[in-house]
Amino acid sequence: MWQRVQTLYLALATALVAVLFFSPMAFVVGPGGRRESIAFVEKLPYLAILISIAAAQLFALVTYRARMVQMRVAVIAALLLAGFQAWLAVDFFRAPDAIVFRFTAVFPVVAAILDFLAARAIFSDELLVRSSSRLRAAKRK
Repeated sequence: MWQRVQTLYLALATALVAVLFFSPMAFVVGPGGRRESIAFVEKLPYLAILISIAAAQLFALVTYRARMVQMRVAVIAALLLAGFQAWLAVDFFRAPDAIVFRFTAVFPVVAAILDFLAARAIFSDELLVRSSSRLRAAKRK
């Protein structure tokens, strides 16, 4: 399981999504320079989509024996992450000047890229397995 590159991609993407649960999304600069943090989990819609993304990531991570299911779930998680990143981008451009976004706001796009790389590696593995089984079948005949 851990010797495959797609598992490492999925594990890194899962770790990035897990970090979003505990890190601040932005800071609000108040009067006198006082800063208050806004976490991802403070907004209920963000929390709901983060839970669904984390569940998809974990499911993709543990279904290494069913490669096609793993690939499809990784692509779905990547699309969810891309949508979440677009939502964050809209919030970024609509935010007032007093809100300063943290670097953790770009973690979803990095995790989405890792998921797409994992899906590509899973598909490559599936093609390799199919070609080798085709060769074995031809050798038996």
